[in-house]
Amino acid sequence: MAVVLRLQRQGKKSQPSYRIVAINSTKGPRGKPIEVIGTYYPKAGKISDKIVIKLDRFDYWTKVGAKPSETLKSLVDKLRESLKTG
Repeated sequence: MAVVLRLQRQGKKSQPSYRIVAINSTKGPRGKPIEVIGTYYPKAGKISDKIVIKLDRFDYWTKVGAKPSETLKSLVDKLRESLKTG
């Protein structure tokens, strides 16, 4: 079972929000996730308000071999950078 970490769209037509999920790579975009590890609100202000994620679970899934999507990887990198600078 190949697990990927990706964004799963939620919300209304002009008000998107996304779940950050660990999901089997063969599941479609609306498939049932193994675990929901966070949320992403693209219309929020600061990056720390946009992304709410359990970083320990993100690290766990990447450690056991789950591949994060490019978008999710860049978002987590931005979040970690903003947490370092305060």
